[in-house]
This record gives sequence, structure tokens and C-alpha cells, in this order.
Amino acid sequence: MKRHDSDETPFSYPVKVGHISANPVDVHIEADDRELVGLAALWDVLSVSKLEADLKISRWKRDGVRIKGNVKAKIVQACVVTLEPVESDIDEDFEHIFVPEDSKLARAPSVDAGEMILDPDGPDLPETFTGDTIDAGAAVAEFAALAIDPYPRKPGVEFEAHIEDTGEDDRKPSPFAVLKDWKKE
Repeated sequence: MKRHDSDETPFSYPVKVGHISANPVDVHIEADDRELVGLAALWDVLSVSKLEADLKISRWKRDGVRIKGNVKAKIVQACVVTLEPVESDIDEDFEHIFVPEDSKLARAPSVDAGEMILDPDGPDLPETFTGDTIDAGAAVAEFAALAIDPYPRKPGVEFEAHIEDTGEDDRKPSPFAVLKDWKKE
């Protein structure tokens, strides 16, 4: 497997679109030590000890590419309470579609008023690409990053001195409140 360095992501696996057929091709990709260090810096975690993915890459419609797969990763983050290391396992299935930038399939459906209609539970819009290469490694890294817990906590750890703001004192004091104690002589 030949890889090339990319400015955008430390983990890259370029795929030539012209070599993709309608029959899915199985691909297994794994990050090396240098890429793991780069991913840890990109994701702002303490360390990444594993990132691997099993992919099925196939043609989608006429000019598009579909990548279906599963990404697995082992990361270490800092606990949001104690700052101690917390190990996490990521195991996510994903599907991503790429289309050429000039494709009609890349456009979002819209209403006559020019508003975009997006279904939050529906499929994502295809991602566009230029040239004849897509980066399957960048897609894998993106889906792994989306699965990272933003607030990792060691098991059994709670905030001990947690003060909850009930909002009772949020009212602005009246400028006339000082006059209530004022008396006429």
C-alpha cells in the first residue's frame, strides 16, 4: 500500500477513481506509528495506539464512489474531572459517498425560495472531489474523530464541589429598590 503525505490529515490512503469498479473491493488500512502521533495531535488527545479500518470501495451511480466500512481505534484522553488518562475504544460503522464537483448529485435539494431542505435523520450529502483521486484515509480519520467522547470521565468519578446555578439571582435589581428604606422627614 503506497501512501502519500497530506497537509490536511496525517492519515491518508489515496484511491484512484478510475480504477474502481461496480463490484466492491475489500481494503484493510492501518495507521503506522508516525500517523498515530499525528492523529493524536489532530484530535487533541493524549495518544492514539491503534487506528484501522476495513472498507468496501465501489462505484456509486455513474461517477461517484461509495466507501462503506468499519473503523476501530484505541485512544487515551484526559478525564474532564481529574485529568487522569482515560482509555477509549472506538468501533464505528460508516458509509461515505464522493462525487465529482461538477456532478448534479452533489447539489442539495432546494425550494424555489432558495432555501436548503436538509433532513437531520436522512443521509448526508455526497462529498465532492476534484481530479481523479479520493482520500479514503481522511474519511476514516474523520469518522473516528466523530466517535470520540468530548467529555471523557474515569468510571466512578464525580464532580465533588459542583455548584449548580439555579438562576434565582439572575434578575436585575430595580433602581428603585434603594428607595424603599428612604423616609420623608
